[in-house]
Formats: sequence, structure tokens, C-alpha cells
Amino acid sequence: MDRIRIFDLGRKRASVDDFPFCAHLVSDEYEQLSSEALEAARICANKYVTKTSGKDSFHLRVRVHPFHVIRINKMLSCAGADRLQTGMRGAWGKPYGTVARVNIGQIILSIRTKESNAAVVMEALRRARYKFPGRQKIIISRKWGFTNVNKEEYLRLKEEKRVLQDGAYVQYIRPRGNLETNLRNQLRA
Repeated sequence: MDRIRIFDLGRKRASVDDFPFCAHLVSDEYEQLSSEALEAARICANKYVTKTSGKDSFHLRVRVHPFHVIRINKMLSCAGADRLQTGMRGAWGKPYGTVARVNIGQIILSIRTKESNAAVVMEALRRARYKFPGRQKIIISRKWGFTNVNKEEYLRLKEEKRVLQDGAYVQYIRPRGNLETNLRNQLRA
């Protein structure tokens, strides 16, 4: 199995308004997730959503990165091995792989999509959950897509022309600072 290289897939360039629904796979334990497990989960979720609702119907993001290097002190297990190896003398191991250290309540995977694809996304996250050790929860976000704004709040701010679309996120237009810039941004909104 290969190590994870791609952390964003699906329709990455979709604007904020395209995908209002968001669901997360959240860790329920303090654990280490290998880069291979992250890659397997990513492939599993991507394959299911792509097969059932099309490749441009979602945006999946892996929210943890495997930076932590784990090591192994290899031991021989054959006859006469005690003559060849030195036991725990110089036991600092060789790099064995990389893992992501995950806390309780930390988001592992996030998928944003249309409200109509909610069931598909939930099933994809359920399938991806089997690739990891420990316990995980699937949580439906109250936020609008990947933004940090609640759905009702976002609709209100959009109606008042106080947010600008910025890729998968939004920028607030605040009533302070340069007047000319604020007016220009409000016209763009």
C-alpha cells in the first residue's frame, strides 16, 4: 500500500454556495493513524461517492497529516540469532513509517456536498471508518460547507452582502477600514 500524497479531491474549485452540506469523521480516541491507513480511507470514501453520485458532486479533504516518524528495532528470530544481534544495546531503530497523531475530538476526514447527497457522504464516511483502528464518530456539521459560519448565519450575511466567496471559505466584509475598499467588496458580494 502506498503512502498518502493527495489530501484534497473531488471538485476542489467549487465555490462556497455549491456545497452547503458538510460531514466529518471525528476521532474518539487518542491514537496514531498510519499514512497507509489514511490513504486507504481516502481511496475508499472517494471511490464510493464517485461511483454513486459522480466525481464532481463533492469535495473531500483529509484533515490530518502524517508528520510523526515511527521507528523499529528489528530483531532476528532464527537459530543462533543471539550470536548475531546485540539485544537492546544501541536500540535506536530505523525509520519504519509515518503516522498522524490524532487527539480525541479531532477531525480526520471532511466531505462537503449538496444536501441531496447527504446519505451518500454518510455511507462513504462509514466505510472509511473501517480503515482506522479505534473508535470514530460521524458528525454532521452545523456549519456551511468548510466555512466556520453556521448555515442560518451564512444565509443572513449573504443576504446583507457582508461575506465574499473565497474558494471553499468566505471573507467577512467588516464595517471598518478603508471605505473605498469596503464599498468595492460589497459590490462584488
